[in-house]
Amino acid sequence: MNPKYIAMGEWLRNRADNIISIMLLCMFVAFLLQIVFRYLLNLSIGWTHEISVALWIWIVLFGSAFSIRESEEIRFDFFWASASDKSRRVMQIISAAALIAMFAISLPAVIDYISFMKVEKTAYLKIRFDYLYSIYIVFVVTMIVRYMWLGVQAIRGQAPEAFDPTKASSGV
Repeated sequence: MNPKYIAMGEWLRNRADNIISIMLLCMFVAFLLQIVFRYLLNLSIGWTHEISVALWIWIVLFGSAFSIRESEEIRFDFFWASASDKSRRVMQIISAAALIAMFAISLPAVIDYISFMKVEKTAYLKIRFDYLYSIYIVFVVTMIVRYMWLGVQAIRGQAPEAFDPTKASSGV
């Protein structure tokens, strides 16, 4: 692949990491505010809990879509690590086809349901649920594109990386 595209992809991934960091900081600040208001001021505020939950949803789905590398995804490492390159290619093609099919089949219903959720709002901040859960559509489309790419790479003969326990990370 062209080094220019690789560099641009890394730059975009780093920006996604920055966005996730900002969301995590906001969630932490909201959490601290909730503690201060509840235990120090003896006032119950619900919006802090609501913003924490909303940010957590966005952190997980946005991070899965744009930040986590394919090699950091959860796998049955026992089978993956012991497989040959050819076997890993076959496993990659099968899993890519299955995931593409499942996400593609569910996408119209997901879009329909999220569009329907515009009638509901969160209790405190009055955020429409279709806005709140719209990140799931982005996640699904990104996963379809990612696994199309990985499937094509495996079909072309490029075996996925073997598991290296010395490079294992939390994926975050």
